[in-house]
Order: sequence, then structure tokens, then C-alpha cells
Amino acid sequence: MAIHPIEFRYGTQEMKAIWEEDFRLRCLFRVEAALAQAEEELGMIPKGAAAEIAAAAEAASPNRAKQIEDEIGHDMMATVLAMAEVSPKFGEWIHLGATSNDILDTATGLQIKASLDVLEPKLKKLLALLLDLAMKNRTVVCAGRTHGQIAVPTTYGLRFAIWASEIARHIERLEQLRPRVAVGKMSGAVGTQAAFGKKGMEIQTRVMRHLSLTEVDVSNQVVQRDRHAEMVCWMALVASTLDKIFVEMRSLQRTEIAEVEEGFGKKQVGSSTMPHKRNPIKSEQICGLSRIVRAQLLPAFENIPLWDERDLTNSSCERVIFPEAFIFTDHLITLAESTLKNIRLRPENIERNLTLLHGLNMAENVMVELAKKGVGRQQAHEIMRKSSMTAFEQRRELADVLMENETVMLHLKPEEIRSLLDPHQYIGTAVQQVERLCAKLQKLYLA
Repeated sequence: MAIHPIEFRYGTQEMKAIWEEDFRLRCLFRVEAALAQAEEELGMIPKGAAAEIAAAAEAASPNRAKQIEDEIGHDMMATVLAMAEVSPKFGEWIHLGATSNDILDTATGLQIKASLDVLEPKLKKLLALLLDLAMKNRTVVCAGRTHGQIAVPTTYGLRFAIWASEIARHIERLEQLRPRVAVGKMSGAVGTQAAFGKKGMEIQTRVMRHLSLTEVDVSNQVVQRDRHAEMVCWMALVASTLDKIFVEMRSLQRTEIAEVEEGFGKKQVGSSTMPHKRNPIKSEQICGLSRIVRAQLLPAFENIPLWDERDLTNSSCERVIFPEAFIFTDHLITLAESTLKNIRLRPENIERNLTLLHGLNMAENVMVELAKKGVGRQQAHEIMRKSSMTAFEQRRELADVLMENETVMLHLKPEEIRSLLDPHQYIGTAVQQVERLCAKLQKLYLA
């Protein structure tokens, strides 16, 4: 029976397949084959050995490797022996000069590379969707909010553009970190490459070239874990951006605000006891699972300091944190895109909330205009503060209160006051910012 929700509830099959034991073992086989190829090229093993070992890498059974591991208690040696069983002539040449982590860490590099190859196009699809939403809604004026209180107006286009810009930075970060994390090494027991002799550096270069991985400059018995900590940090950043987006989606879906709504199926049930409910469950799932991705940060950082040339404390927890971080990050990006595709904006509620304060959220505009007309900025601020408090306490239109102020009427006509209190006319360069950003990111990442 399945225990972990990854097994039956969360994650895509393509990402799960990369972190399944079968794929991991096949990556180990591939690395052994690449090592044999490099060693034959340099005359260290007999001619013909590399081809037979490569065929063994294809034919060897992950299940057989697991059976051998159960017998001998060593996963890497079990992999070697499973390959040797199907390499009758040259099986003795498998793993020559290598230490276990040459193969294990390089195989992990292959899994990381495959995982990033899945995530990058998905992030770009999410970016394209956010840019499309930004452009389509660039003139949709809505109430801005700071501290949970209605502020001056903004636009939905600007909101989507801000999120798109953040996703674009994650794509940029991914491009930068890829060569630092999709890496491998052939450095031997403590990093000296002594078992490879003088050809050690060339062996490492050739193996990584055959596998399309970056080679480390130096290492001890393991690839240094600052690389993997950076990778997990990146996933935590991606998850936190999605958390940020969908915290806002949840807030905007509150009954009292109701400006946005997740897609809600015709047969979907919101509550087992309250039939009217339309809960933002997808947004809540994104916010909840983002916490799991962030939770991988601490063990990733604690894996950096290992004893001397290495110990095994990183190994066991990486079997948990790497699959979980990648599978959940992939799940979050996939769910975010499908949810945003189906969101619904409610124009009537957007307009209602925009004018809810009867002009109070436009006090800044009047203050600035009074300053331009010669009233001191501080004096204008005090006039608008007092007028706003009066309008709020007496539940009156701000325009009516302002028209009772002698200083205001000395500088502004009634029609000017009404125009200044129109929220649709106070969005600054929001539209132009959205258009500029969309053009820039389209060119950089989606052309």
C-alpha cells in the first residue's frame, strides 16, 4: 500500500520517472559505460571493452542490482556486479580506478540535468501565460492594497506583470546555476585521482563530455554540496513565488472581495456540509506544498559540512530531499499554470471595490495637485488627512467634504475635484510598464 502522497496524489509522471530507483540505477550504468569509453580511448583498458560495457549498461537489470545489494550491502558494488554478469569478456574492467561516489554523484548530476530539462520549459510556459494575462488586463483598473487596506489604484495587468518578472528571474537563475549543479567528477577515493594515474584529469574531462555534464574543477570523494544547496535554494525561491501569487489569489477570492475566482467545475463540491462553498483549494494546495519545498533547505545546507574528505551523512537525507524538492516543485509549477489558465476576473466586484471608499483612496492625487497649485506639500497633506478622516467618520463622499474647505476651493474647481477623485485616471505609467516588460521578456525567453 502506498504511504507517501507523492506515490498517489502529487507530482507528474515525467518528474517521478527521473527519481525512481530504476532510472537512478540506469544512470549509474550509463556513468560506468562512459568511464569505460574514456579509459579505452586513453589505452587503459582493452580495445572492445567499452562497446561491451556499453551494451551491458543497456542490458543490465536494475532489479538484479537490487538483489545483489541485498546480499552484499553495498549499492555501488552491486551495480558493478550486475553489469559484469552481462559483460562476460570485459566485466572485470568495469569501474577501474573509480570510487563509488565518482559514479553516484555523476549519476545524480544526470538526474539533476534531466529534472532541470523538465522544469525549464514549464517555467517558460508559466511565464508566457502571465505575460498574456498582463497584456489582456493591462487597462483593468483595480484597488491597490497595502497593509490589507485599500490604497491608490493599480491594474491587474501590473500585478500579473510583477509576477511574470519574478518568474523570468527564476529562469535566469536556472540558466546561471545549471552548469554549477548538473555536474560530475572522476576524482577517486579522496580527490587526488591517484588510481587513474597521470590520465586522471583527462579521464574526468572525457567522461563528462560523453555524458554532457559539467566537470568539477576539484573535489574530494564527493561533489561539494554547496552546489546542491544552491539548487534547493532555487527551488525554494520558485515555490515561494508561487506561494506569493496564490496567497494573493486566495485573498482576492474572499467573499467580501470576490474580484478573482479559481475555475470551479460544474460537478465540483466545495464543502461536505456547506453546499454553497467555492473554496480556492488549488491555490491553497500550492501554498501548502511550497512549505514542503522550503523545508528541504535546512538539510541541504547541513549537507555542506562533511567530515574530512567525506562522510555518509549527506547520502541518506539526499535520497529524500532531492526527489521531494524536484517532484513538488514540478507539481507546483504545473498546478500553477493550469489554475491561472482557468481563473476568472469579476469586473463588477473589481469596480465596486475600487470605489468602495467614496474617493478616500484618491486623496493622494488631490494632495499632489494642491501642492502643484502652490499649497505647501505638508499643508496639502494635512488638509487631505483631516478631510479624509471626516469623510470616513461621517460616511460621506470625499468630494463633498473637500468642497467645504476654503483652501481647497481657492485652488480647485468642483469639476477638477471630481476628476481628481476618478480612480480610472490615476494609474500613472502602469500600462506602459506592462507593455515594456512584456516586450522585453517575450524577446528574452519566448522568442
